[in-house]
Amino acid sequence: MRILIVDDHPIVASGCRAVLADEGEIEILEAADAEDGECVFIVERPDLSIIDINLPTVSGFELARRILERAPEARIIMFSMNDDPAFAARAIECGAKGYVSKTGDPDDLVEAICTVGGGGTYLPSAIARSIAFAGPALAQSPLSKLNAREMEILRLLSAGKSLSEIAWLVQSSYKTVANTSSIMRQKLGVKTSVELVRLAIDSGVA
Repeated sequence: MRILIVDDHPIVASGCRAVLADEGEIEILEAADAEDGECVFIVERPDLSIIDINLPTVSGFELARRILERAPEARIIMFSMNDDPAFAARAIECGAKGYVSKTGDPDDLVEAICTVGGGGTYLPSAIARSIAFAGPALAQSPLSKLNAREMEILRLLSAGKSLSEIAWLVQSSYKTVANTSSIMRQKLGVKTSVELVRLAIDSGVA
């Protein structure tokens, strides 16, 4: 199996190599950001991609969207420090076949690779239970009101990017990004971009 790991922390890629060392013949491909990750995917066509959500430029959600737009059959596992069930829900919504928290058991990653690599879907049991039993709490989370593209734009706003910069990064028009920003403010009940940024920080998006 050929696995692409997209993460900007070399220690994470090294850790993945160590975890997978006893898992048979696996070739690891690496990329440090979404742009490199997309290029490696196009050239190498890995069997499976493990993508960190919090990448330096655009997020793993945006990279997953680009990959799946090009190759709908691609098998993707989203990897994140955040174990908020809303993030896992957005990952599945954007087409990922699995979600693993970096704070979880290392065996979760191995199990996810085996399951998704075999054509299945995977969520760690703790996150699956959180989603199943969160009920009203999950519905009331601000993040639950946003789709993956809106979360991406919110993250970039919180990083200090202008609407023009965001439009370029997410390969969209300025008008579309501005409209999306306005829709997010309505959904979240805030009036300004400053309030949006504050909400992003409080929710762990930033």
